[in-house]
Amino acid sequence: MASPAKLADVKIDPQSPVHPYEQLARQLHEQIQSGKIDSQLPSITYLTEETGLAVGTVRRAISILVKEGLVQTAPGRGTFVTRWRQGCYLTRLTST
Repeated sequence: MASPAKLADVKIDPQSPVHPYEQLARQLHEQIQSGKIDSQLPSITYLTEETGLAVGTVRRAISILVKEGLVQTAPGRGTFVTRWRQGCYLTRLTST
């Protein structure tokens, strides 16, 4: 089983007009697309500790990624980048 990725440079700007959950979702989305997160997201506990956000805020950000089809959750196991998306990015990289 793959180990969860560590968070790289996620910064939440409390002064931004963009909601914190949207900021987190965007940054995680970018890290998935860039390959920095390629298999498993960090745990919700880890994300709350690193960002200072509430558990509900982190869950809301992850739910955005689920709706986008980037990740899927497995209760008790974690949140994983979908295989379909991994192949999609690989195809895009190799077809250019």
